[in-house]
Amino acid sequence: MSMLLIEGVYRIVGASPDGDSVRFYPDDPSQWDLLRGRRVRRNQAGGAQLRLDGIDTLETHYRPPHGPELHQPAPYAGKAADELLDRLGFSGVERDSRGIVKQATPESRPGYIFTRSADVHGRCVAFAGVGAAPGTSGTFVRFEVADLLNTLNHHQLAEGLAYPTFYRQLFVDLREAMATAAQEARAADKGLWQSDQTQSGAKITGLDSLTTSAVLLPKLFRRLADYLVLGDGNPSLDGFHDYLAQRDDRLLIVSNGQWTGFDTVVDVTADTVKLTHAPEDLVFDEK
Repeated sequence: MSMLLIEGVYRIVGASPDGDSVRFYPDDPSQWDLLRGRRVRRNQAGGAQLRLDGIDTLETHYRPPHGPELHQPAPYAGKAADELLDRLGFSGVERDSRGIVKQATPESRPGYIFTRSADVHGRCVAFAGVGAAPGTSGTFVRFEVADLLNTLNHHQLAEGLAYPTFYRQLFVDLREAMATAAQEARAADKGLWQSDQTQSGAKITGLDSLTTSAVLLPKLFRRLADYLVLGDGNPSLDGFHDYLAQRDDRLLIVSNGQWTGFDTVVDVTADTVKLTHAPEDLVFDEK
């Protein structure tokens, strides 16, 4: 898989990094312009928000349209963010009440990313590493499983702090390696897998249950949060299937090769919601 290699530094003061997103500053900001397709949104200093490819950690600050800011249950959302910053080499991290980092040591940490594109929000979709780049910055290089194993993306999966969440552009060999990391973490009951209810079923009685007890694939959490906010406090899930169908999130079920909608892999029974397939068996279409 050919990807653009960019060397730079991570900085977190003034930002609100979580377990799968952090701000990155290339040594040469003009290298952002080498990417094809969607442009990476960057600040005046050339920094851009990364979205770590292939993973999704529990939400620490998700805001549904026209709704309050929500988070998924502690401690896993916070643990994923803490683990990412520790892995990057930051210490003494202090945040304000909004989750924005006020202080951290050191000011920046060296690293590199492999990337092909930005998402619809202008975030750079990337595989991220720490230390010196394993090649020449600003060049397109072949990104293989051996490179994946040294990334933050793989680390978060292996520690059981992230769900595998795959999109169509991710190459099969990388997806399979990431699926294996998640399966091994699940088998070892590591991290969030101790409490995961994605396939066993989570009882949803309103927004409070989403933030305090339901440990779910974040994509499912976000759809439930959006739906409940739209319902103005009505906790009934009677219309959730129809809502998902209207959202038209398309996906591939890897195990049977079927393209379908997200609604077809979500089971709703009374007040309980679950996925009928493991997260790593799904590949979502990019919007």
